[in-house]
Amino acid sequence: MNTTAADRRLLDAARAGNAAEVTAALADGARVEARDTELRGALLLAAAGDHVEAARVLVAAGADVNAQDHRADSPWLVTGVTGSVAMLHVLLPAGPDLELRNRFGGISLIPASERGHVAYVREVLRATDSDVDHVNDLGWTALLEAVILGDGGRAHQEIVELLLAAGATPGLADRDGATPLAHAERRGFAEIAGLLRAAS
Repeated sequence: MNTTAADRRLLDAARAGNAAEVTAALADGARVEARDTELRGALLLAAAGDHVEAARVLVAAGADVNAQDHRADSPWLVTGVTGSVAMLHVLLPAGPDLELRNRFGGISLIPASERGHVAYVREVLRATDSDVDHVNDLGWTALLEAVILGDGGRAHQEIVELLLAAGATPGLADRDGATPLAHAERRGFAEIAGLLRAAS
C-alpha cells in the first residue's frame, strides 16, 4: 500500500495521540487502514501508545481492531502488553477476534498475566469469553506464564487467583509435564503454590 501525505499525517497523529489531528487527517482523505513500513495501522499505533481518544476516533471511523502488523501485533493484542483497561473498553465494541494470536501463539490474556496487569486480567475475564486455558506456541497458558515469568509478588498472586476463579485448569502442565504448582514450588512462590494446591 503506497501511503499518501494524508495517510502519513494520520499515522503520525495516531502515534502522537493527537485525536484532533487524526480527525483532520481522515477528513483530508487519509485511509483509515493506511499502514507504515512495518505494516502498523493508525489504530495499532494509537493502542500501543495508549492514546485512548485517538483510538476512539479511529474505531468510530471503522478501523480494523484485528489488523496485524509484520510482528503479528494487532490493536486488541497489544492491550495485553500495555494492560490498558481504558483501551480495552474502546476496542471491545469494534468486535476483536478473541482467538487471534500474537507471534508467540498467545491471546491478550497471556502477556497481561505475565506482566502482572491485574486490572486488565480482571476486566478481560469479566467482559469477554477469552479462553482462560489457551496454550501458546511455547506450550504455556496464562496461568503458567504468571508463575514462570512472574515475580511471585502480590500482582501475580492476584492474577493466579483471578485465573483460577475464571476456571483455569490448575494442573494443566507445560510441554515438559511441569504443572503451575511445580513451577511455583521450584521458584519458591509459597503463596502461589498455596493457591494452586487449594484449587487442585
